[in-house]
Amino acid sequence: MSSMKTKDFALQVKAVDEIAGTFEGYASVYGVRDSYNEVVLPGAFVESLARHRREGTKPLMLWQHNPDEPVGVWDDLAEDSKGLWGRGVLLKGVRRADEAAIMLKAGAVQGLSIGYREIDTEPAQNGEPRKLVKLDLLEVSIVSFPANRRARIDAVKQALVDGTLPSLPEFERFLREAGFSKTQAAAIANRGLSHLLRSESEGAASETLARLRAAAKAFSTT
Repeated sequence: MSSMKTKDFALQVKAVDEIAGTFEGYASVYGVRDSYNEVVLPGAFVESLARHRREGTKPLMLWQHNPDEPVGVWDDLAEDSKGLWGRGVLLKGVRRADEAAIMLKAGAVQGLSIGYREIDTEPAQNGEPRKLVKLDLLEVSIVSFPANRRARIDAVKQALVDGTLPSLPEFERFLREAGFSKTQAAAIANRGLSHLLRSESEGAASETLARLRAAAKAFSTT
């Protein structure tokens, strides 16, 4: 049997109840090519989730993939058209779980990461990514920093679709992913684009606008 691997996705939280310790979000998003040139295909978790139900088990909820730091239980995990959705319950009274609840509410925790074994895959070829067809889901961890860029963009986009605004840290991370420097991203997020443009030369301002347009295009093409 293959060894356990991990894959990170930005935490797209739908609801956080700090008092009850519950939260919802996506642990995996389908069809997104990651930094390892891999994509998870729809249906990848169906058999594994069915086996867990038959055996009365659940994938673990860990902190940073540390088996010595369980922080809660997955009350529900299911596949939908977007990916692997989960509803978790953090264990009140467990120090790391209490910290995670506070950080989730504040937006300081940025991702979920699945721990899995590969059951069926398709090799990368003709410029296409390697496909993860069937996975044995072992655990889903809360992690401080996910690696998947597209999922971060989707998180900001979804906030706008839902009629809300992303937090300043979320928007600043999105701008950094779009190519802005840390200083530029902070200026745009905290003081607005006009302030940044007034502080730059004409040539630099044009370049800034071009990158911002490219960043905005991500919202309409993803």
